[in-house]
Amino acid sequence: MNAEKKAVVVLSTSISGQYLSSLNNTSQLSQSDRQKLRELGLAVLETEAEAVRALTRCVNGDFVRACEHMLRCEGRIVVTGMGKSGHIGNKIAATLASTGTPAFFVHPGEASHGDLGMITPGDVVLALSNSGETSELVTILPLIKRLGVPLIAMTGNPASTLAREADVNIDVTVEREACPLGLAPTASTTATLAMGDALAVALLEARGFTEQDFARSHPGGTLGRRLLLHVNDIMHQGNEIPTVSHSATLGEALVEMTAKGLGMTAVVNDENRVLGVFTDGDLRRTLDRGCHLQATPVTEVMTPGGVTTSPERLAAEALKLMEEKKINALLVVDEKERLVGALNMHDLLRAGVV
Repeated sequence: MNAEKKAVVVLSTSISGQYLSSLNNTSQLSQSDRQKLRELGLAVLETEAEAVRALTRCVNGDFVRACEHMLRCEGRIVVTGMGKSGHIGNKIAATLASTGTPAFFVHPGEASHGDLGMITPGDVVLALSNSGETSELVTILPLIKRLGVPLIAMTGNPASTLAREADVNIDVTVEREACPLGLAPTASTTATLAMGDALAVALLEARGFTEQDFARSHPGGTLGRRLLLHVNDIMHQGNEIPTVSHSATLGEALVEMTAKGLGMTAVVNDENRVLGVFTDGDLRRTLDRGCHLQATPVTEVMTPGGVTTSPERLAAEALKLMEEKKINALLVVDEKERLVGALNMHDLLRAGVV
């Protein structure tokens, strides 16, 4: 560590109670106080960044063995930990589950009162404890061993009870906590969380987990909507489709557009195949020409053909097509070019695709 970094780290451990008291009792901080707060924040980030960088030495044979146990797991990864380690364990379980490795969290205190029954012979247990001596975990160790399931530990003490009893121990030791008192779990929890991410991503790659797989476990997220939502999920169908016959007048087309509210109407032949589309833009151009509403056939003022898409197409692809063509609505046709639906930009917005 260079001199500048040392100075920042030392600063984080040398704040006096008097200085903290002055901050609590002062409504207006001085420029010096603000600078000290900034430096303290930087010191915390530097300490935690160093803790994460130091983990590279721990991505070793033990890390690989832990991945092998998880890849062979026929059940689920059961993550457990107490206190702050428990909070980190919840996040690790959630990350594993959302990236192709089924996992859930069990509170070790509840495990000794019945929840241990959630662990089945096909599972793998991932236990987190910085000290490796957390009493609630040590209490259930014999029961986990009796189940015969692989036990993976993440500890900051390779000589601890948990590390010794585990089939694999991943060392997440940190040089110091970012807390100036050296008490609150800060750098240690950050390191554990980062190692959990390393495991999850390594397993993701090993399983060949794809964007589509991710989307299936995140249907409510932006990526899920973009990869799972199809045109037929959001398009207007049946009587909601603005449609006029090829024999309709301009006035009839205008009434249909107003009634359906999509800013356009399809013009179809007797077999319901699309001949063209009449849009708000076409209407403005038609009115500029002074066309008679009741005498002008819509086929004379429509856009022939129009832009169409299929109902099986991804909604995100429909959005891209609309952006490329600089249009706000699309007609949806089946494999025989018959009109089956319609959608506009507002539908995509409501569905969260945009």
